[in-house]
Amino acid sequence: MLGAMTGLGQAGAALSQRTVLITGVSKGLGRALALELAKRGHSVVGCSRSQDKLNSLNSDFTSLDLSSSANHLLLPVDVSSDSNVQEFARVVVERKGVPDIIVNNAGTINKNSKIWEVPPEEFDAVYETNVKGTVNILRHFIPLMIPSKKGIIVNMSSGWGRSGAALVAPYCASKWAIEGLTRSVAKELPEGMAIVALSPGVVNTDMLASCFGDSASLYQTPDS
Repeated sequence: MLGAMTGLGQAGAALSQRTVLITGVSKGLGRALALELAKRGHSVVGCSRSQDKLNSLNSDFTSLDLSSSANHLLLPVDVSSDSNVQEFARVVVERKGVPDIIVNNAGTINKNSKIWEVPPEEFDAVYETNVKGTVNILRHFIPLMIPSKKGIIVNMSSGWGRSGAALVAPYCASKWAIEGLTRSVAKELPEGMAIVALSPGVVNTDMLASCFGDSASLYQTPDS
């Protein structure tokens, strides 16, 4: 799996264009990934809840002369809504075909709090996006990929999906769920397809800043 993603980066020019779907594409790691893949000649399909941020990303595609923004498709989608994702899948297939790679990157985190102090709605919001959002994408896109028996799905995890940390129990629980979900789905996919949970390391994003405060700046940027 990592070899395949490395191929998109280091040897991108030698490969045919791939269509890469990225959720949570409007900021942080999703945005950086979208811009880098576009620079390397791949077609980006992205979604986010923020139309303004999608417009900003589309402007970046255009200003950087990335094969014109027409090669990419950015749509406002709430991945926690099954009906939103169902319609998203329909539009994507109609306009761009079935993605070669899917990166389930959309995520959120709770405000630093002990679990008994986390409001129910805040806990639900973390699970709705991080777990249910990933499942909704899998539900509507895997059946489209199965006929060709090819495609790679990357579910963004975290070091906190393999360990625990105080004050972010809802987030940790959601990423442990992603790890288990991914291992199970890997056993269900046909030969030729792959799904992995990927921890990108500690990255200086808005989510990290919400936990670490100013010390988040000590860590690598999404671009790096």
